Amino acid sequence: MRPMGKTRRLLSVGLGGVALVAALTAPAHAHGHDDATGDARSAPKWQLTGTGTDARFRGLSAVSRTTAWVAGSKGTVLRTVDGGRSWRNVSPPGAAALEFRDVRAFDARRAVVLAIGDGEASRVYRTEDGGATWTESFRNTDPKAFYDCLTFFDHRHGLAVGDPVDGKYRILSTADGGRSWKVLPSAGMPAAQPGEAAFAASGQCLVSSGPRDAWLATGGGATARVLHSADRGLTWTAAESTIPAGDPARGVFGLAFRDRTHGIAVGGDYRAGQPSPSAAAVTGDGGRDWRQAAAPVAAYRSGVAWLPHSRSAALAVGPTGTDLTTDGGRTWRTVDTGSYDTVDCTPDGGCWAAGEKGRVARLAR
Repeated sequence: MRPMGKTRRLLSVGLGGVALVAALTAPAHAHGHDDATGDARSAPKWQLTGTGTDARFRGLSAVSRTTAWVAGSKGTVLRTVDGGRSWRNVSPPGAAALEFRDVRAFDARRAVVLAIGDGEASRVYRTEDGGATWTESFRNTDPKAFYDCLTFFDHRHGLAVGDPVDGKYRILSTADGGRSWKVLPSAGMPAAQPGEAAFAASGQCLVSSGPRDAWLATGGGATARVLHSADRGLTWTAAESTIPAGDPARGVFGLAFRDRTHGIAVGGDYRAGQPSPSAAAVTGDGGRDWRQAAAPVAAYRSGVAWLPHSRSAALAVGPTGTDLTTDGGRTWRTVDTGSYDTVDCTPDGGCWAAGEKGRVARLAR
């Protein structure tokens, strides 16, 4: 869619994901504070990094605590391999007019980026040398198509999703790591609702878990839905979420699944100053049923990520702050008020966030 202390000490010594989760999810009352207010020492701390650009980064792919890629406006792609101390501009040549909204990196050298827009503005590029050179592997030639997000099941198999064409979402598939793409048949795709589309807001409108399962988040229609495929995009089933829709600016903006059954959805109304009640939901059955969060995120949130090695902790981000859940998405509390559009975490304990005005941050001391 066209939207547009103990903890400090643990983090500072660079412990892995298990220690990170233990520190961030420590009960607030353990430090003599009640659960309603929490404890600053048990909350995540984002540390901004200097990117040297004012691009807005809605695409983020974290490889490790030290390596991450971001993709954003003005055709900008950056990469760090030193934990954000320095960023290298590895933007594809001649891409300054493109809007990159998603990136998926396999390691420090191999990555795939998606540009969005009508017709030929929707493109996919791939690099195998850390961004020194890029190959354009897909350019949309259908003037009715507009691509939003991409995901990879492994280093070879991936999907990209576009807004409905002739009443159905369009799915691209790759089986060679993004070197080539083909449009999948639409026979297994349910009909889209009038006005329904996907939000290219955080690179999380299409996500995957395991070798074959993918989920697609929607908004703009009468209901905000989550579509699920168990066969790499050939067939899909649709389920209504509890996140309000009924307006082009409202719906599900971001999804995160820690396995093929447990997922979190976040969203709301992306317009500044508009209320976003009931803007988080959870599923325990692979997305067949969604339950409204008992204490949802505080405002519109576009990105969400499970903390590494945790069955219950996750972060959600948006322009007005970051929220933390320690009970699998049932309740959330705001832990930071900085503006971010997307978030991603890695198995070794690295968590990154990115957003407007060149903002990229890492969970650190």
